[in-house]
Amino acid sequence: MKRLATYFMFAGALFAVPGIAAAQDLAAGEASFHKCQACHAVGVGAKNKLGPELNGLVGRQAGTAGGYQYSPVVKNAGFVWDRTSFAAFIANPRGKMPGNKMVFAGIKNETEIANLWTYLSQFNVDGSSK
Repeated sequence: MKRLATYFMFAGALFAVPGIAAAQDLAAGEASFHKCQACHAVGVGAKNKLGPELNGLVGRQAGTAGGYQYSPVVKNAGFVWDRTSFAAFIANPRGKMPGNKMVFAGIKNETEIANLWTYLSQFNVDGSSK
């Protein structure tokens, strides 16, 4: 019986770890977003700044956030934002889309990119959290 209780204790711990890891990724992504805040906003009440607001980024066609004047290269990019397209873009914005208006050198660390995507992915179009 004692062995069975120990088993369930460890099994419960294993199921708890992904939730803890996800919370850490979210917190790390939020910290990473501080690099973006001068030009972008997310959350309820977010407005376009120097760059577009990023609510509802997941699954959105590139260059289509309302009320923002995108460069022609972004308007005609022809892709939808997902984890892969975001990672490629944010690692090298000028290299991925030469001629875009974003003045940012990029994020080279893959873990930081993944964490930032996790953070941005939580926001619905209206800025509420999923």
